[in-house]
Amino acid sequence: MTETDGAESGRMMKLGKSTMWRLTSFRRALIVLLVSLVAGCVTSRPLMPTPGVYTDQKASYFTDVPASLRTPEVDIMFATDRQPEEDDSGQLRYGFQRSESMAFGSVKVNLGHDLTWGELVNESETSNRDRLMELSLGPIEEIGRFPPTPAPYRVIDGSLTVSPEYRAKSNEVGDQLRSEIRRRLASTPRKEVFIYVHGYNDTFQDAVFVGGEFWHFLGREGVPIVYSWPAGYPGLFGYTYDRESSEYTVLHFKQLISLVSEMPEVKALHIVAHSRGADVVAASVRELFIYTDGAGIHPLKRYKIQNIVLAAPDLDVGVVQQRVAGEKVLHGVGHFTMYSSPADEAIGIAEMLFASPRGRLGKLDPAKLSVKDKESIRERAAKRSLIQFEGGVSDKYGHSYFRMDPGVSSDIVLLLRYGFAPGTPERPLVPLAPGFWKIPAPATRTIVKNELPQQYNRNVATVLESLGLDSTTRHAEFKER
Repeated sequence: MTETDGAESGRMMKLGKSTMWRLTSFRRALIVLLVSLVAGCVTSRPLMPTPGVYTDQKASYFTDVPASLRTPEVDIMFATDRQPEEDDSGQLRYGFQRSESMAFGSVKVNLGHDLTWGELVNESETSNRDRLMELSLGPIEEIGRFPPTPAPYRVIDGSLTVSPEYRAKSNEVGDQLRSEIRRRLASTPRKEVFIYVHGYNDTFQDAVFVGGEFWHFLGREGVPIVYSWPAGYPGLFGYTYDRESSEYTVLHFKQLISLVSEMPEVKALHIVAHSRGADVVAASVRELFIYTDGAGIHPLKRYKIQNIVLAAPDLDVGVVQQRVAGEKVLHGVGHFTMYSSPADEAIGIAEMLFASPRGRLGKLDPAKLSVKDKESIRERAAKRSLIQFEGGVSDKYGHSYFRMDPGVSSDIVLLLRYGFAPGTPERPLVPLAPGFWKIPAPATRTIVKNELPQQYNRNVATVLESLGLDSTTRHAEFKER
């Protein structure tokens, strides 16, 4: 036992059994409160409010939606390692149990009952809707399922060899997945993929609702994929179960990213993660980038991740600094965008529960940053944007503002659909410090009534070009720049 361990042991003995019991009870109460704060599991809910950028504009921004996609529902791809189940009517659904294999498929989200395309567009471009616009889920179709992980292997002559049968099955399902993505890419001029990763206590249905409505407001461009990991365990231990599920799923999410990004038809990936989903994304990307670093490959070229957006991220600031910033993950992505809110009660409970010494990323306060932190953010402002949300529309616990507040959702649309940089006239944010921005207060928000471009104005190719990289550039050269 070290001197530090001994001091800690002595301190805990001095606390006494009654004090330790009170501490344990306090933490148990925090978990119960967190469960009540972030209760997912909704069977239906209204369509998210219209992003501010679409309201009262001169022209409709759904005019370029291909005819085949002009329907009152959205057809969403999904990938999941939730265990498949049957509901009371015998229909497929996915619960909170963990599966050893990743499956993918298709599901439709109806954006309102008895709607025409024209009526849906009208309701999608106003802040004062005439209809409730209640979301509902159609039947779930599982198209393919990969073999279970971990893959069986043998050591032959000092090399690891996966069984030929396993490899063949994995390749077969991988081809099915790529074929489905190609089919969808054929319906859109934008050859990019948008992946949404949900947070703690969300059901499969919750995740698909968010992925579906956001893709609708992104103009139904590119291919949407909802990645749903095994969250939503009921009761007292829901948060602890979900937290470990976010670690369990990393291997499968890496599998998805690798499969999609290696397709030559896919020009870029954009990943949006909410709450605990931020840990899934951060851990997976970090491990993928460690691999490319060792192989001498530029990660942006290999995985084509143009944007990572972390909304209300449930991550310890110190852990992020050591495991994400320490591995220089930032440099393998076109741009990192993180949204935080001092009013996020769910993140506040997690902060107390884990006694985060430097707080949680979802409640990051620029006033509490060290001089070193501020300098780091300033130096990397071109690659990373920290955006604070201080007030507007959210759930009553301040955790779902990324889709409920028209200012925040508008900023996400302006980033992902149009590629505008923060603080430009087209994407008006309030500067707090270099690399640090704030969503304008509702009373001061202005909508730019310009002709917004119909095409995203940046892609991986232009980012690589700006770095002076081409297809022959090795990672070692990149690290010297």
